[in-house]
Amino acid sequence: MFLDIATIFVKAGNGGDGVVSFHTEKYVAQGGPDGGDGGNGGSIIFEVDKNASTLMDFKYAKHFRAKNGENGSSKRCRGKNAPDLIIKVPRGTVIKDKQSGKIIVDMFGEDDRFILEKGGLGGKGNARFATALRKAPRFCQKGEQKEERELTLELKTIADVGLVGFPNVGKSTLLSVCSGAKPKIANYHFTTLSPNIGVVQRYGDTFVMADIPGLIEGASEGAGLGHNFLRHVERVRLIVHIVDISGIEGRDPYEDYLQINKELVNYDEKLGDVPQMVCVNKLDLLTDEKAVEEFSKKIGQKVYPISAVMRKGVDNLINDIFDKLEELPQAEPLEYEAFYYEEADKNSFHISRMDDGAFYVEGGLIDLLVRNVILSEYESFRYFQKCLKEKGVISSLRKHGAKEGDIVRIADIEFEFVE
Repeated sequence: MFLDIATIFVKAGNGGDGVVSFHTEKYVAQGGPDGGDGGNGGSIIFEVDKNASTLMDFKYAKHFRAKNGENGSSKRCRGKNAPDLIIKVPRGTVIKDKQSGKIIVDMFGEDDRFILEKGGLGGKGNARFATALRKAPRFCQKGEQKEERELTLELKTIADVGLVGFPNVGKSTLLSVCSGAKPKIANYHFTTLSPNIGVVQRYGDTFVMADIPGLIEGASEGAGLGHNFLRHVERVRLIVHIVDISGIEGRDPYEDYLQINKELVNYDEKLGDVPQMVCVNKLDLLTDEKAVEEFSKKIGQKVYPISAVMRKGVDNLINDIFDKLEELPQAEPLEYEAFYYEEADKNSFHISRMDDGAFYVEGGLIDLLVRNVILSEYESFRYFQKCLKEKGVISSLRKHGAKEGDIVRIADIEFEFVE
């Protein structure tokens, strides 16, 4: 089964907590603090898998969570860093932020590797807080907490040549006779339900050809299968437009040609600038010998008459494709302004009034304080109160109308406001 779009959830590992510990040893009085730091959490890393051609692995596996760092221990022992979580995707996968729809990275290169989010930093043990004036700190630091991200993975096939045309015009047949690909071929519409890829060789040269599922009118707006697979045409350097010149199915070849080009441009105007070679197929079923010449005059360009099933004219077409590709620039990654997840401002906070009249304080500053403070420890709680005053939280509460005795909630802490 082919899958070219998937939604997944990823989360980097949290940092391990530091620990409060004091050295104890026989005959050693007041050994001092020896609590170790926590280990770092695992990062989320995407890598290109050269052997993958679909996002099928993400159909059922939706959640990817890196392991958390280990907590510190006594004797200044640092917790282990968690291993990074490596997620392998096919070449050509575009990773987007689900909420905004913006592109984070285009995994275009064969060896691309991208760190989506680094693991959380480990917290410091109490040994790190010892000073000449504070010789026995009874507090430590918690590990950094990471958020879960929702991503969209979108596969855009990377091929040199894309075969486009209405269903049942012979795209799969042409791909099979000029490459080693073995697509499913039958005489009915929508045989091709997913892009097929083949490598075409001539002496020592090669190019990659993709058979794009048949398009119909309205494909650019979601009709049929076109909307799902038009994205696979975006990266091609050359479009080979195949038309059924025999008209055996009752359609007008010229109208088919115009309709397909219309759908390409409606989907993405840039596709109108991609070089295009027009190939008229099914010569073996053609009854009107002048049909090819008349069709060429109508579209105003050279056409390549072939019979893919009989291999007639195929070699000439392939040779000209090779020559044309030599003139064209290599495919390049998408042009986009990369989206980044913003780090929380460690000095920002926001005050709101809850339904029960209590004041609630949240923000980057609060997250940092909660991580650095052990409220059950007197000295650490004093540091917490000091920061609230120095960072302007107390004065801001007054401006929001906080009075003596009002309830203030900060994270899981609840206390009365005192003037």
